[in-house]
Amino acid sequence: MNPILINEEKCIGCGLCISDCVSSYLYLENGKAHASTAGCIECGHCYAICPQGAVTIAGYDCADEPVVPMTEIPSDTLLKAMKSRRTIRQYEDRAVEQEKIDKILEAGRYSPTGGNSQNVSYIILGSKQAEAEAIAVDLFRKGTSLPRRIEAFAKRLNISDDFFFKGAPLVILVTGSSKTDTGLASAYMEIMAESLGLGVLFSGFFVTCTKLSAKLRKLIKLPRGHKVRTCMIIGYPAVKYQKIVPRKALKAKTL
Repeated sequence: MNPILINEEKCIGCGLCISDCVSSYLYLENGKAHASTAGCIECGHCYAICPQGAVTIAGYDCADEPVVPMTEIPSDTLLKAMKSRRTIRQYEDRAVEQEKIDKILEAGRYSPTGGNSQNVSYIILGSKQAEAEAIAVDLFRKGTSLPRRIEAFAKRLNISDDFFFKGAPLVILVTGSSKTDTGLASAYMEIMAESLGLGVLFSGFFVTCTKLSAKLRKLIKLPRGHKVRTCMIIGYPAVKYQKIVPRKALKAKTL
C-alpha cells in the first residue's frame, strides 16, 4: 500500500516535499507531486513541509498540529534546567497522575529513530512492579549468576526489598532492538518528566536482571526481538537540591 496520499487539487507543485524527501520517493509530474510505489520510510517530512496541506499519510493520525520551534524556549533557561537535573533515589509516597504518564510516553513516541523505524516500546510495570522487584532482589541477594564485577559490588550493598525501585510509584521499561533509538527515547522522556516536576533514576541493575532472569522476562512480556534497554524509575522527589553540581573539564576538539 502506498502510504503517502497527495491531494492533487491542493498540490501547487512547489516541490518542497520532493526536495526534502530523504528516500527520493516523491517526484514532480505535470506540475503535481506524486509518490513512487516503494521506498517510503514514512518519516512524515512531506506532510510537515507542505504549505497547502496536500499530503496525508495512510494509517497515521494526521491532526494538523502546528510546529512549535525549540527557539521558543530561552536557551539559557533550557541549559540551566538540563544542568540542574539530578538522579533521584528518594521519592514521595504519591502516585504519578495519568496525564503526566501520557505526556512522558508521548515524548518517547516522538523521539527520533534510525530509518524512522519507530521500533521502541514501553512497558509500565504497574500491578507487576512489586513482583518484578522481588525477582530482581532475590537474584542480587543470591549473587551466583551475576557478572563478576556486579557480584563484587552487590556484596558491599544492603539489598533491601526496595533496592531497585526505591519506593517510587512508576517504573517504565524502554525496550527495542536499537540501543541508540531507545537511548534517545529515554532522554526525551526524562526531560519531559523533569518538566512535570518528577524525578528519574535509570536502573542499570534492573536492566541487567532482565538479561539474567528468564522468569523476569516472562513476567514483563517483552515484544519479539526486543531487549530491555533502560529502566526508568519515576516519581515525585522527596529531596531538593540547591546547586548545580560541578563537572570535569569539557573534552572536545575541532579537527
